Parts: sequence; structure tokens; C-alpha cells
Amino acid sequence: MSGRPATSRRTVLRGAALAPAAALAPATALGLAACSPTGGTTAPATPTAPVELGADGEVAKGSAKLYRDHNVVVSRSADGELKAYSSVCTHAGCAINKLDGTTLICPCHGSEFDATTGEVLREPATVALNELPVTSENGRIVAGPGA
Repeated sequence: MSGRPATSRRTVLRGAALAPAAALAPATALGLAACSPTGGTTAPATPTAPVELGADGEVAKGSAKLYRDHNVVVSRSADGELKAYSSVCTHAGCAINKLDGTTLICPCHGSEFDATTGEVLREPATVALNELPVTSENGRIVAGPGA
């Protein structure tokens, strides 16, 4: 017999219970990174220069259009005024890829925003979308700094 005490049943069971949690830790960390501002599903919050989005006629009065490639949503009021917002969710930085009427729906956690005002309609987001300058130049919609 050696001088070491025998391992108790409690020690063995405690180790077995902790092993699955330790094995999941890397996966959990990856999952959290995906919804954080530095994770892989994030997008730049706003264009850094003016971006030509499309023809002025693409956005009818009282409607909105999502320009996924530029992370911008543009709406036109009943009186014809254009408004533009970043379509990057203010909750976790995910690029919003769905527009239902004038409601933007974030794929990451279900936040919803009004595309005509940028306001939050459904949490978890609590901060409105970033408004962008927008103009119509030569029949084309241009949004972003300097627009």
C-alpha cells in the first residue's frame, strides 16, 4: 500500500461533473464573441464616406429600402423627405438583414427598429439607430458623411 489516501467517490464525481463544463468553455466563449462588438457578425456602424445607394425612385413615399451591402436603410416620408440610418443593430453590432414594411429586424437577438425614425420598437436594443446624412443627387440616393 502506498502512503497516498484513496480518492473518494465525492472527488471522482465532482471531477466528472466539472469536465463537461470545461469542455464547453471554448464553445461558450466563441458564442459570446459572435454577439459582441468585436465578434465575427458585426459590421461597421456607418459609412465613412458618401455612398451611392441606388436610383431615387427605388424608395417610394411612405416606404423604406434596405441597402444590405452598405448597412444603410433609407425611408421616404409621405411628403417626400428622405431619411437614412445605419442598419447595424445598436445592441450587439450585428448587420440587420431584414426589412418588413418599415420595420428592421435584427437576426442576432430579435431587436426591431422603425426604419422611418430609427427608434427601437423591440428590445434588447435600447438605443436608436444612427442617423446618416442623405441626399438625392442627379437622380441617385447618396448617404453618409458629406452627402
